[in-house]
Amino acid sequence: MRLDRFLVECGIGSRKEVKKIISAKEVKVNDSYDISAKDNINEYSDIIEYNGERLEYKEFRYYVMNKKAGYITATEDIREATVMDLLPEWVIRKDLAPVGRLDKDTEGLLLLTNDGKLNHKLLSPKNHVDKTYYVEIENNISQEDILKLEEGVDIGNYITLPAKVEKISDTKIYLTIKEGKFHQVKKMLEAVGNKVTYLQRTAFAKLKLNDLALGEVKEINLEDII
Repeated sequence: MRLDRFLVECGIGSRKEVKKIISAKEVKVNDSYDISAKDNINEYSDIIEYNGERLEYKEFRYYVMNKKAGYITATEDIREATVMDLLPEWVIRKDLAPVGRLDKDTEGLLLLTNDGKLNHKLLSPKNHVDKTYYVEIENNISQEDILKLEEGVDIGNYITLPAKVEKISDTKIYLTIKEGKFHQVKKMLEAVGNKVTYLQRTAFAKLKLNDLALGEVKEINLEDII
C-alpha cells in the first residue's frame, strides 16, 4: 500500500494533507524520515509512526456509543446535531456510518462502522437481529397488553413480529424486537393504548450497553458484534 493511502486510511487527513505532514517530517517509517508519499509500505509489518505514535492499520473499524438524547442518527445535517458530533477526536471517521438509527430523543447503544457488508447484514429484515429496549411508559401495563405485544400488534399497515417483554414494574419494561421500523417501539406501545416517556436501547445483536457511560464511545472487534 502507498504511504499516503495508508495515512488516509488511518484517518490522519486527506491525500493533500498527509503529503504536507510527510514533508514536515511528522511521519517516519521504520525509524526513517527519508520517505515519500509515493513509497510502498507493508501496512502489517512496517512500523509507521505519526508524531511519535505508532499507527495500526485496520480495514474495518467498529465503535459502540451510548447515544445521548438530542442528537439525530445521521452522518451530517445542516440543522441538527448528529451522533458524529459525539465522537471523540481519537475515532477514525473515514467512511464511518451508524448502523440503523435511534430517534433524536432516544438514548442507548448505537454501533458505528465503515464495514458496509456488516451494516447491511445487521439491518436486513431477513436476518431478524435482536434489539432490546428499556422502556418507561405513561400508564400501567397489563398482562393482556404484554401478551398483545409478544404476539404482534398493528402499527399501521404492518403487524409486528412476535416480541419479548420483561416486566420491571407497572410502568417499566424491557422490550426485545427483531425489526427496526420507524418509531416502532413507540407505535407498539400506542397500539396497546400507552405512551413511551423514555426509551433507551440496551442491546443490539451480541452487544450490550452494560456500564458504558452516557455519551461514551469505545472501539470493539467484529467478534463482539455477531
